[in-house]
Amino acid sequence: MTEAIALVVNGVHHELEVEPRRMLVQVLREDLDLTGTHIGCDTSQCGACTVLVDGRAVKSCTILAVQADGSSITTIEGLAPTGGLHAIQQAFWEKHGLQCGFCTPGMIMAAADLLARNPDPTDQEIRHAIEGNICRCTGYQNIVAAIREAASLMAAAGSSAGAAG
Repeated sequence: MTEAIALVVNGVHHELEVEPRRMLVQVLREDLDLTGTHIGCDTSQCGACTVLVDGRAVKSCTILAVQADGSSITTIEGLAPTGGLHAIQQAFWEKHGLQCGFCTPGMIMAAADLLARNPDPTDQEIRHAIEGNICRCTGYQNIVAAIREAASLMAAAGSSAGAAG
């Protein structure tokens, strides 16, 4: 038995038939081939599967695909402008906020949610926002520095855009 769902993923409308028990992360990875959303633990502990659902960070292993019916979803593949990097991705690269990279998509999506709600977070607010995401390589200091840098880059781009407009 399957159910019809409609999703807008990275700006593209999709109509899918899914089994009611399938998790959103499975649909993204297996049906839509968006493998940047990682499966790390299957228990919602690691945050590697974090995506934005209607603009809010959600661990996609904790939501059934049918629960996301009608939602707008952004994955790591949809965050960056075509042919470039999003400011958060750029900052993670420049500030060495990644090592193996497995947790990075989830960290970046959690950071995108934070910076959309709070464009100038403190280090404590950054640490709180990413506390549901586990990194086994970096020790978090460079991740915090990267998110702080991303906030600066985004503020500068916003003020540049405002001046140009």
